[in-house]
Amino acid sequence: MTQSLNGSLETVSHQVARLTIRIDDTFDGFRNRYEQAVPVFQSERFDSLIDRGVDWQTVQEATAENAPHGFIRYWSHDFSSLMSLAGDGGRCVEYLMGNHTVAEKMYRYDPAILLYAPLRTAIVEYAGGATWFTVDQPSTRFGSFDTPEIAAVGIELDRKLAALLEHLGAPVPAALIES
Repeated sequence: MTQSLNGSLETVSHQVARLTIRIDDTFDGFRNRYEQAVPVFQSERFDSLIDRGVDWQTVQEATAENAPHGFIRYWSHDFSSLMSLAGDGGRCVEYLMGNHTVAEKMYRYDPAILLYAPLRTAIVEYAGGATWFTVDQPSTRFGSFDTPEIAAVGIELDRKLAALLEHLGAPVPAALIES
């Protein structure tokens, strides 16, 4: 199913809930636990699967092995050193975290969901030393596509994010389990 657009331009305004969660750990401690729980994308493995033209079930099985807590880290960058050149004292590592087998459940309805999948997350330490984890609530991003099937996967991602936070020992915002 494809979404038809009227005319040559469509503007969609939507509200997004950004979740900012105080972490009871050091920046480095939480970063290490997060990166252990959300392993790096095994690009060579998945390139090999593509080259071999495997079926989707094989991709799902490989993804489950790569994502023991439901998510994979596709990209990350620590901007702290660069920003320190301007005299800024905070720290921030940004991530693209997701799961392509979950994203596919939305992609089939509208490939533009890749604008928000994978999810952008950040671990932040302010000059005072407090560590925070920040992410936009998935259901508030994907609900903007006005497709029930996409919205349902957004809610599924809320639940998966809640389970990851619970695994990490971080507070779980009620919005993730009540959506």
